[in-house]
Amino acid sequence: MRVGVLGCGNVGAALVSMLLGDAAGIEARSGVRLALAGVAVADPSRSRPGVPATLLTGDAKALVEDPGIDVVVELIGGLEPAGTLVRSALGAGKPVVTANKELLAAEGASLSELASRSGVALLYEAAVAGAIPIIRPLRESLAGEQVRRVMGIVNGTTNFVLSRMTESALGYAEALAEAQRLGYAERDPSADVEGHDAAAKAAILASLAFRCEVRAEDVPREGISSVSPVDIAFATQLGYVVKLLAVAERLGETDAGAAGDGVPEISVRVHPAMLPATHPLASVRGAFNAVFVEGASAGELMLYGRGAGGVPTASAVLGDLIDAAHHLETGALLRPVPRAPVGMHPADELRCAWYLNIDVLDRPGVLAAVAGVFGEHAVSIRSMEQLGMGDEARLVFLTHVARQGDVTATLHGLRSLEVVEHIGGVLRVLGVEEDR
Repeated sequence: MRVGVLGCGNVGAALVSMLLGDAAGIEARSGVRLALAGVAVADPSRSRPGVPATLLTGDAKALVEDPGIDVVVELIGGLEPAGTLVRSALGAGKPVVTANKELLAAEGASLSELASRSGVALLYEAAVAGAIPIIRPLRESLAGEQVRRVMGIVNGTTNFVLSRMTESALGYAEALAEAQRLGYAERDPSADVEGHDAAAKAAILASLAFRCEVRAEDVPREGISSVSPVDIAFATQLGYVVKLLAVAERLGETDAGAAGDGVPEISVRVHPAMLPATHPLASVRGAFNAVFVEGASAGELMLYGRGAGGVPTASAVLGDLIDAAHHLETGALLRPVPRAPVGMHPADELRCAWYLNIDVLDRPGVLAAVAGVFGEHAVSIRSMEQLGMGDEARLVFLTHVARQGDVTATLHGLRSLEVVEHIGGVLRVLGVEEDR
């Protein structure tokens, strides 16, 4: 099978190295002979150690359209020109392997439909969690399972930052700078730390888990830039760990329509949360990722491993590439994932416990005024602790399970109080009484 690779960054270079350096081993293990036929790059004149110049081309379109190319691997990233190239390959009856989470989160349903019409595979195991095999289990192994929830740590940058803040008492800026020095964070880390990356991955996971269409723009997200050492220390004191979580869960069904049938109602979101230290995801440290799946019959499953990095991600791409070649060789069609309508559960109706820390003026009556705002919006206080005195007084609250809309209204009311100087960390607390 002749392979055309689009892009030769960290992942592309690692894949090229595998295809050139271990072709015989790959064939012996998989029964597929993969021949690298071309690599499209932005600047083919630049030397790339280990990649023969004869394989490089600056014309990605021509490489995709070359009749001698059997399978296309897209590792450019972004929406364009990647989208046009992927559609061109699929339309020409060529299987596509991609790690492009942004493209899949925006156009995954339409691309899957195009692949099905063309009778070829669209595979993207590497798009969500690097080397961790989660796409194939959701698509195939759990195809008959009613998945209740998928919850994961799917961004290595944020997990590294929060791990360093937890284990070494570093501030956010200091931990992020260390991540950048070690290559775990980009020079501009906003896509990671503000939750954009995790939201795209959450959309892909939800689409597979619930057999529906979810786009990244449908996923409410919060990042970690506002998480402080105070929040981390308080979580630790209470037996929790702060993690950035991608959550997709089924919350029942909408009211029955005219035909008498309701549709599943789901929630998909990304946010930092205080997770009980006993939860399996709480032990995922550093730049590692993990995805936790809860099914009606299968129970609880967790997949853990390296969620980023050129070589681990290229390993997942190679696995998909072998699958694509097998499908092409045998003529077997990849079973399409059925898409059914769903309702998105209103964010304001989600329920969980909450942690809040508030900087206040240390005056008589302050606590009563603050507690009054909580009571006005039906948010019950489980515990309160005062840290500091005078101008540096801080109130730390844990609530009972409350509606998100009521907590939002409470925060708005607190900001209007003259005695409240600043609202610091606001985090969901999972595992208290109920977590939904």
